[in-house]
Amino acid sequence: MTHCKPKINTYFALSLVVIILIGGLIYILHEFTNTRAFGLFFYLISAPLITVVTLMLLVKMMAGFKFISFGKEKIVTKYPLRGKTNLYNIEEILAWEEEKIIANKKEFRQITVAFSDKSSFTMSNHEHINYDEFVKYITKKAPKKKVKS
Repeated sequence: MTHCKPKINTYFALSLVVIILIGGLIYILHEFTNTRAFGLFFYLISAPLITVVTLMLLVKMMAGFKFISFGKEKIVTKYPLRGKTNLYNIEEILAWEEEKIIANKKEFRQITVAFSDKSSFTMSNHEHINYDEFVKYITKKAPKKKVKS
């Protein structure tokens, strides 16, 4: 079986951004308690805004942390943070779709696969290794299930 796992570089960069945001939030709260160099309105807007952005980024990282294995007419999805593993046969695929977006002269590709038990997963070429092999595999094994756009 071939494995698609998260790219370490992507999660390292996102973790650095989260650390910087948390550092900025700590600085703003420390600044508010000690010197109050800015107006109250600045603190009331910036602290919740940084908190929301940090939480959204953390949720995105946690939801996207999955391992996908494929081969032998099966697809296995593992979500270690949820403690959940699903095993699907190729026949259980209801539909799949690949989206392509070109931004800053780079191609961003994302595939979404929906299964008969009403679950689905999304995987992108920037966040997972062996993305191209998975697309070739699913194109070969389930070509009629592709969503026509």
